[in-house]
Amino acid sequence: QVQLGESGGGLVQAGGSLGLSCRASGRTFSSYAMGWFRQAPGKEREFVAAIIWSGSNTYYADSVKGRFTISRDNAKNTVYLQMGSLKPEDTAVYYCYAADSYSKLYNSFAPWGQGTQVTVSS
Repeated sequence: QVQLGESGGGLVQAGGSLGLSCRASGRTFSSYAMGWFRQAPGKEREFVAAIIWSGSNTYYADSVKGRFTISRDNAKNTVYLQMGSLKPEDTAVYYCYAADSYSKLYNSFAPWGQGTQVTVSS
């Protein structure tokens, strides 16, 4: 099984930047891609970004394109999310996830972690 541990997050003013990281441990070889979802209060969890472990393909939600950048460090089994031009509507708990195939790119086969809170003040 793959275990995921998020870090980073915090409080930032609108227009600011923040970085998140997620380290995978366990059966990481079974992971095809990793990425991020987020969940705002009273809303469903939504996809944010994903990156394929091999190659350079990245995927973003329309709401974050051009503002967020996902990257990876294969040697460290770590995925990063650099968030810029943050808006109050980006406020949410951000969860790291792992996908085991392209057909299930937007589904996590690993248990969800505790997530990390990102709060953007206006």
